[in-house]
Amino acid sequence: MPSLNPYLSFRDQAREAMTFYQTVFGGDLEISTFGQFDGMVQDQAENDLVMHAQLTSPEGFVLMGADTPSGMTYEKPAGISVSVSGDDEASLQEYWNKLADGGTVTMPYDTPPWGGKFGMLTDRFGIDWMVALNAQQP
Repeated sequence: MPSLNPYLSFRDQAREAMTFYQTVFGGDLEISTFGQFDGMVQDQAENDLVMHAQLTSPEGFVLMGADTPSGMTYEKPAGISVSVSGDDEASLQEYWNKLADGGTVTMPYDTPPWGGKFGMLTDRFGIDWMVALNAQQP
C-alpha cells in the first residue's frame, strides 16, 4: 500500500533536526551519510552530511530528511506545514511543547471555534508544524 510521508530538506542541519524529532516523537532513527556512498558529493568535507534519514515513531509516523550539499540549490521550506493530529490529548500536548521549544509559535495551541485544540508553530529548524486535537463528537 502506498504511503505519503514528509521529506524535509536542510542545509547542514539534518542530523541535528532528525535527532531532535526523535526526542519529540520517539522511535527508531536511521541515518545514512553521503560518505557511505562513493561519488555522492563533490566536496569530501560534506561526507558526514545526511544523505537520507528516516524516523519511524511507535505510532507509525514516518518522517524523512536530508542535507542539501553545497553543489545543489537549497531553498528553505515555504508554503507547507507538517500536520500532527489525533485523539490522544496528552501525546499531542507533549509534541506541541517539544516542537515549540526554541521555535516560534504563530498560533497558540488552544481551543479553536470548531473545538478540540489547534496550534501552529515554526520549530527551531524552520519547519512549520500544525498540531490538532480532534474535536469531541457529541
